Amino acid sequence: QAQLMESGGDSVHSGGSLRLSCAASAYIRGSYCLAWFRQAPGKERKGVAGVDGSGATTYAESVKGRFTISLDNAKSTLYLQMNNLKPEDTALYYCAATPPCSYAVGSPVETYPYNYWGQGTQVTVSS
Repeated sequence: QAQLMESGGDSVHSGGSLRLSCAASAYIRGSYCLAWFRQAPGKERKGVAGVDGSGATTYAESVKGRFTISLDNAKSTLYLQMNNLKPEDTALYYCAATPPCSYAVGSPVETYPYNYWGQGTQVTVSS
């Protein structure tokens, strides 16, 4: 059974930084795609960043240049480095995984349906 567990959410001021972590079970390995999504109160969940088995990454336009997704295969841990945070980044952030996929350049995070989800970690950015 695939399991994902996020951590690292916190409350920060605008311009601050946070690094989210997602510990993935051994079931999720190899060429699985992994991604970060977020959901703000009253809004639908949206993709933030994704990475495929080859290491190709994709980002939502709103976070390009500020957020970086990375994967430590040895630790089976997915990260999201978030810099220059803005109040509009406030949301519940989820880690997700799906069986092998491949991100083409510029393709949205939501290109593939994600099957496995963590419980979420809250990020709050105050102005």
